[in-house]
Amino acid sequence: MRPEDRRAAEHDCARLIALYANLNDEARWDEVAALYAEDGVMYRPTAPDVGVEGREAILAAFKARPPRTTRHVCSNVVIDVEGPATARGTSAMLLFTSEGAPLVGSFHDRFCLTPDGWRFAERRGSLIFK
Repeated sequence: MRPEDRRAAEHDCARLIALYANLNDEARWDEVAALYAEDGVMYRPTAPDVGVEGREAILAAFKARPPRTTRHVCSNVVIDVEGPATARGTSAMLLFTSEGAPLVGSFHDRFCLTPDGWRFAERRGSLIFK
């Protein structure tokens, strides 16, 4: 893989992480779900052992949530490109809600290149401090 292709993949995957946070905070669920591959899997930080499989199921899970005001702050993003169509990433997450104390956690992501660009193949969240 050429260095410029690796950097482009790293950038695109890091952008997905930031876009996910922003769209999530704006409750734009259709667009959040579209960031996943069709067969992608989501593990919420509050339920790290329960996978939600498939883009449609992920969309339904987001739409079933009660409305709330949130602000996700993601940092320490590191993307490791494994090949021309796969990558892994980690990031730190800080979640502010109108409901209580901030939550601190992380995401461990797997990415895949689709005809529509890079998407989450798996997004696995976990909480460190609750």
